[in-house]
Amino acid sequence: MTDLARQLDDPRYEAVSSRDARFDGEFYFAVKTTGIYCRPSCPALTPKRANVRFYPSAAAAQGAGFRACRRCRPDAAPGSAEWNVRADLAGRAMRLIGDGVVDREGVAGLATRLGYSARQVHRRLTEELGAGPVALARAQRAHTARVLLQTTDLPVTEIAFAAGFASVRQFNDTIREVYARTPSELRARPAHRRPGTPGGIPLRLAHRGPFAAPEIFDFLQRRTVDGVEEMLGTPGSRRYRRTLRLPYGTGVAEVHEPGRTHRGDWLDCRLHLTDPRDLSTAVQRVRRLFDLDADPYAVAERLGADARLRPLVAARPGLRSPGAVDGDELAVRAVLGQQVSVAAAARLAGTLVAAYGKPLPAPDGTLTHLFPDPGTLADAALTELGMPDSRRTALRTVAAALADGQVRLDAGADREHAEHALLALRGIGPWTAGYIRMRALGDPDVFLPGDAGVRHGLAALGADAADAESWRPWRSYALHHLWNAPGHAPDTPKDI
Repeated sequence: MTDLARQLDDPRYEAVSSRDARFDGEFYFAVKTTGIYCRPSCPALTPKRANVRFYPSAAAAQGAGFRACRRCRPDAAPGSAEWNVRADLAGRAMRLIGDGVVDREGVAGLATRLGYSARQVHRRLTEELGAGPVALARAQRAHTARVLLQTTDLPVTEIAFAAGFASVRQFNDTIREVYARTPSELRARPAHRRPGTPGGIPLRLAHRGPFAAPEIFDFLQRRTVDGVEEMLGTPGSRRYRRTLRLPYGTGVAEVHEPGRTHRGDWLDCRLHLTDPRDLSTAVQRVRRLFDLDADPYAVAERLGADARLRPLVAARPGLRSPGAVDGDELAVRAVLGQQVSVAAAARLAGTLVAAYGKPLPAPDGTLTHLFPDPGTLADAALTELGMPDSRRTALRTVAAALADGQVRLDAGADREHAEHALLALRGIGPWTAGYIRMRALGDPDVFLPGDAGVRHGLAALGADAADAESWRPWRSYALHHLWNAPGHAPDTPKDI
């Protein structure tokens, strides 16, 4: 086969030629003759293969001297499903960079969290993504700055520091290099902007493929905790709202349920932040909650290969595995959910918030508090909770382990280590540790055989827990299909 034939046979070029949105965020392509890089689904005329170069990240394309396409906005593509699910060093590093760790703590802080040297982290990321942690964080800062420029009326100087740049000059140079325009030129027309503070920051959170919105909004609605979360509206037009504890301040996120006529591959979101420096972190946490970086095509291909699961997969294309905006909060809520119904766990959490949550500077609708932090709960009496002493003790034990770092559930936590650390705590069994691993750490391959809803679903399919081995590496999604199966039992755990 000739070099030209090999180039034309490249499946990445086939994806570009067919404008296949399934690969958006998985790789980027750049055109030598124009100096522009794009996402695979870019609607522009397909360039000649000889002029195309492929890159594993937007940062790598930028580092090679290409600027972002103005039509397809490649920096706004969904995150890579690969980095979303991988548990190795590169995957953990990418999640931490997305959470803003490099901007806040530098490369040294990132390396410390990962347990490697800064040199090792830089080498691994450069090998796999074509860019080191500084370049990857820079690309994220540029995207954050563009969003703020085009959706708010914040002064340019404030945007520069809110996006994480060290100086206005660095900000100006980066925007010119990435977008080939000055910050002032990048601003949207006034009629298309929204005030930055009173109305919040409007965003479109991209996802790939189908998105089973009713199911994930139902899931969140059943678990809504008073004071921290609320669900407004009726099915098909709901708005999920919740408070956020962020590195520089607090926030309120509002995500709209797409209706049946919605045709875009995104969720409408509005963020109200006390400090705009928290924008990128807040976006990443909302994305994790709604599992927006998932690859529904890969999930459906594997699970749909099982004849018993196939009807469930076909009935709910794009079913997601919800994550969490805060791993510590999710762990506490998981303990509250031991051996009780979902509704009872939500009531207990509401009682906990009212007693120990930190009040917002000002209420926002029914949102009044942040979820209690582990340090507060570790020494709390918890007498307000109508639950056995053993579970109150388990709750304090988990909170203490989270507060002192014995258990880490941040974006870059090692999943195996975290689960083993949880299981070593008194009162934490396989269901609780697995549920935390699935949601707080975004593991796509967790199975909970002790869950009542799972047992019921397996029985209805004529399957057993051993059959779930063939559903790897997407067993978390299989769980949600079982929980959504017709006539499923309440998802109440078995163990304590």
